[in-house]
Amino acid sequence: MPKILHSRHNEIFLELLKRTRTRRRLRQRDLALLLGRHQGLVSKVERGERRLDVIELRDWLSALDTDFIEFLSELHAELAPHGTAGLRVLRRNSPRPQSP
Repeated sequence: MPKILHSRHNEIFLELLKRTRTRRRLRQRDLALLLGRHQGLVSKVERGERRLDVIELRDWLSALDTDFIEFLSELHAELAPHGTAGLRVLRRNSPRPQSP
């Protein structure tokens, strides 16, 4: 499955991530210090040049003193009006194509 770095869904995610940081009145440098990382990493993530996996996101939110589930709920609410990202979902119980 291809990663969609520049989709509207990802833009919304990044906007929420940055908004969460700025609500805490933290600069990128401040967050980087809390994470034990470089400011450049925070910048790359917020610009969409580097993705966070779910474990990194959990640590990121913990550093921002933000509940992981609440963040996901807010993200879900913001994504809802935009539908799906256009990714195909394979259903487990659907019949498989027969081989010739």
